[in-house]
Amino acid sequence: MTTTLRPTEPEQRTDDGGRARSYEVCVNSRPVGSIRLTTDARLGPTAGRIEELRIADPERHRGRGTVAALAAEEVLRGWGCTQLLARVPAQAHSALGLAGALGYRERGRNMVKPLGQPPVLPEGSTVRPMAEADYPAWYAHQRAGYLSDLLERGVTRQQAETKADADYRTLLPQGLVTPGTVLRVLAHDGTDVGTLWIALRTDQPDAERMGEAYVFSVEVAEEHRGHGHGRSLMLAAEGDSLALGARTLGLHVFGGNTPALRLYESLGYEVVEYQLYKPLL
Repeated sequence: MTTTLRPTEPEQRTDDGGRARSYEVCVNSRPVGSIRLTTDARLGPTAGRIEELRIADPERHRGRGTVAALAAEEVLRGWGCTQLLARVPAQAHSALGLAGALGYRERGRNMVKPLGQPPVLPEGSTVRPMAEADYPAWYAHQRAGYLSDLLERGVTRQQAETKADADYRTLLPQGLVTPGTVLRVLAHDGTDVGTLWIALRTDQPDAERMGEAYVFSVEVAEEHRGHGHGRSLMLAAEGDSLALGARTLGLHVFGGNTPALRLYESLGYEVVEYQLYKPLL
């Protein structure tokens, strides 16, 4: 049997090199499912993405999804993509198994925690609003870290600079006084030891309906790590999220960051989505 991808629409292109197209998954010319391929808006045209892959119920567990995913790799190579990205819900065990068999690796995972009563910080720890004098250095540090992350993912310097400027204009349009945003400094025994950035999610309708806040950054100064201040910052994040009216708090943790993952699990966060990638050689 021959499995092929048959286009169901003209290819869509954007001015910045982005591409997208939907296909039928066919076995001997007979439709058995669908797949949609795009390039990634964040990482640019060299990063392809399987937005969705659906195989009809009677055709499942017969290798159709595996062959369709491999055919998608060939399409994306033809587009000039050097890596393939996928998001898989944590409960989609079959899809996670398929991704593992095809050589995908974990880039990160999204986690969420339902919020209850405001937690109490450990003795000696306090949080305060970030001062205007602190903001420029904090902003420069955050932007530099974001640029580094983009560059490590294969984005050019110019693309990374453009992306960082656009994202920070969106996320922090009014700096310290951006509505729905909280910037905090954690002090322990009078010494500043870390910073926190959280905000209500307004970029996703589902999150907005749920009243979800999101941790954009939590960081303990290097010389103060290993003393539980990361946990204190996360507890502060819960309190501030509740004050914003949120009912859940979400975050992202990179694959391989075992200490952070253990911390979040111990605080009651659960994985809702895995972010996977595969080099296209």
